[in-house]
Amino acid sequence: MPEVSLDFPRQWIEFVDPADEDQLIRADLTWLTSRWTCIFGRGCKGIYADAPDAGCCTLGAHFSEKKDEKRVARWVEKLDGDLWQNINIGKKKGWIEKEDGARKTAVHNGACIFHNQKDFEGGYGCALHHLAAREGVSFVETKPEVCWQLPLRRTYENKKYEDDVERVVVVLGEYDRRAWGAGGHDLDWYCSSNTEAHIGTEAVYLSSRDEIVALIGLPAYEELSRLCAAREKLLLTITDTTGLTPHPADPAISSQPTST
Repeated sequence: MPEVSLDFPRQWIEFVDPADEDQLIRADLTWLTSRWTCIFGRGCKGIYADAPDAGCCTLGAHFSEKKDEKRVARWVEKLDGDLWQNINIGKKKGWIEKEDGARKTAVHNGACIFHNQKDFEGGYGCALHHLAAREGVSFVETKPEVCWQLPLRRTYENKKYEDDVERVVVVLGEYDRRAWGAGGHDLDWYCSSNTEAHIGTEAVYLSSRDEIVALIGLPAYEELSRLCAAREKLLLTITDTTGLTPHPADPAISSQPTST
């Protein structure tokens, strides 16, 4: 498969969060200005070769915290048989299970219980994603956090300067194979570093606006968006892009559509 190496030069940016001077945003511009896009249902091979139609939904979704589970539960109550193929199973056996003591969405027939098969009239893929479309809200509201974040990754660090000033660092980057842990290297296919998934008409910072705002807040997103747009403009106006480290899974700069 045309998947690029995990280790390639990346360009990062740091700036103080406009909404919180004690917080620093560190973002991977190489990833955020890449042309990755979700290709579920249009070429995605799934993380396991024996379940290509399930995409990355084969394992179910672990809840990040009780608040995450409670939010999803409120939306599950709105689901009906028109949108959820496994609604009878979910009502009878429950849609939550435990794995090593952690709560997660149940797995049914080799995929998350909210995964609808291709032949389901209510729509192929995530029932909670379809619910968001019907309700006119972002899927950030309806789906478990781990689902709508992938393949974005937010982590936290602490930084202490020599003058004893301390800041929380919010790191925003690519959820690559490594982020899955040791098992990530055993996945049969993975999208974020795969050229087949770098076909977006917009850069990630634009196509994933809702997700990024949810992760770092609107003021920080607006500043990040400005910096990403400036980087995109540079990539299109200079001939030697080596120092700007384009994502190697992206198409050639000259063949990329222009973000607006």
